[in-house]
Formats: sequence, C-alpha cells, structure tokens
Amino acid sequence: MLNERALQLANDMATRAAGLRIGVEQTPADARILDCGIKAQGGLQAGLALAGVTLAGLAEVSLAAGEAGGVPCPVVQVTSDHPVMACLASQYAGWSIQLGRFSAMGSGPMRALWGREELFDTIGGREHADVAVGMLESTKFPPDDATAYLCDQLRLAADKLTLLVAPAASLAGTVQVVARSLETALHKLHQLRFDLGQVVTGFGSAPLPPVAAKELQAIGRTNDAILYGGRVVLWVNADDDELITVGPKVPSCSSSDHGSLFVEIYERCGMDFYKIDPMLFSPAMICFNNLRSGRSHVFGRIEDEVLRRSFGD
Repeated sequence: MLNERALQLANDMATRAAGLRIGVEQTPADARILDCGIKAQGGLQAGLALAGVTLAGLAEVSLAAGEAGGVPCPVVQVTSDHPVMACLASQYAGWSIQLGRFSAMGSGPMRALWGREELFDTIGGREHADVAVGMLESTKFPPDDATAYLCDQLRLAADKLTLLVAPAASLAGTVQVVARSLETALHKLHQLRFDLGQVVTGFGSAPLPPVAAKELQAIGRTNDAILYGGRVVLWVNADDDELITVGPKVPSCSSSDHGSLFVEIYERCGMDFYKIDPMLFSPAMICFNNLRSGRSHVFGRIEDEVLRRSFGD
C-alpha cells in the first residue's frame, strides 16, 4: 500500500526531526504536519527524505557530484524498479488544491487514495487505506479549512492524515522538485499514449540549482533543471520502431516553448501550471534501453546556456 509505506517513512522523519532540521506540528483537529522548509530550516537530507515519501518508498533518491553550465553542483538521482507506481500513482503533483487564498500543488500517495484523476484509469494504483500521506508545495501552512477539505475528500479522520510542506525556495523543497526528472518522462509518455506497462525500470537525474530568494524564481530554476538538464534512462520491453517513433516527442525540445526560461513561460500563462503546454514538462534527454532487442535509443539534448541563465539569474 502506497500510503502505508509512505507513513513509515514520514514517521521516521518525525523521529529524526532535530537532525533533519524539520518541524513537527499538529493541527487543532489533530492532523500532523511536517514542516520541511517554511518555518523550519530543513536541508539536503530533509529534501531527500521528503522526495522519498512522495515516491512512497518505491524509489531511491540520492545526490552525486555534477555540474550545470560548467558550474559545480549536486545532481539529484532517482532510481526505481517500480517507476510507474512510484512516480505517477504517488509522486506526480496531480491534485490542485485551491481554498480561498490558500493554494498548493498536492502530490504523494494521498492522490492514490483520492483517486479522482483520470490518470489512474490507465495506470491503476487506486487504493483503499486507513491513513493518508501527502506533500503540499506551498509557502504557507495549510489552514484548518484546507486540512478539513482534504480529510473530507479522503474520507479519513484528521488524525489519520500526515502532510509534508515545503516551498520551492527552500533546500528541501528544491531537492524534492528536482527529484521529479523520472516522473516527467513517464507522464509525458502517458500523454503520448505509450503503454507504460512496457516500462521495467527507470533512472533519472537533474542538477540541483542554487536555492532562490523568492518562490517564483525557485519554481523557475527547479523546473529549468529538469527541462534543460534532466537525463532519464528507461529499461523497456517494446518494439524498436515504436521507440523510434515516440522518442523524439518525449524530451522538452519537442515543445514550442523550449529554450525559454520556465519563469517566463509561467508568467505568460498567468501563473497556472495547468495552462502551460503539457509537452514542455519533460527531461532534456531520454534514453530507452530496449530489453527485447538489446538496442538503445537516445533523444534530446542538454541546454547548458539556458541553465547558466536560469541558475545565475
């Protein structure tokens, strides 16, 4: 069960709160909130743990040495032998939460319990669980009416809900966004009607940008990291002709918006993620290793110049 696996990881984070530099709070209704970067400082380890929770423990998230545009920086790596369930049934930020002046992008395994997204009609993964764990990307703590709304939608008592919160403009928040390179490739393939049942294993990496001073800039940098610096490798059982046909459509360069900084695109779309060309949300490069034929197919390219503009802005 995705939510139960994630709860074990969230409980571990709570027990290590001081070391992770995160906060643990209870709402008046007794929902639990793990603050990974709003009032709490958080850090790289908190970001790795947070990303692991959003993936429901079905992927390993790590840091490695790397560079972006010639500047040294860590690279966030994600490895999963259950990539569709980890990334699409859990990690994908498919729940837009809007209540009054509070807004957040909801991700994590609570989405599988909610189960309202059409995505689940294709990939499966809806579940019944006695607990729910979710991530809210936000600069604010969810108000009481927001947690009440989530509990109502999930049909759970508040004391069964754990929420992890962090803005993009924080160390942990930056890590958890950049840890979505593999997820973006799988979601793009889903939109292209590629049979995700053919995907066996996945690996993704993207450079970790400097933490931005403002949230809008942070949203831009973290997305640019994947769009222009993300690399994904998928091991698949598929027909080579199908891979040759679908492959060029997967990387971000397949979008007409490719080459623009994400913050510029975001502003043009009225700060609404869901109005952006869905073909843009993809890694810079993808490699298919076909287990059926032994052939590899590589598409896309890294854009160092765009990364330099984004990270140095």
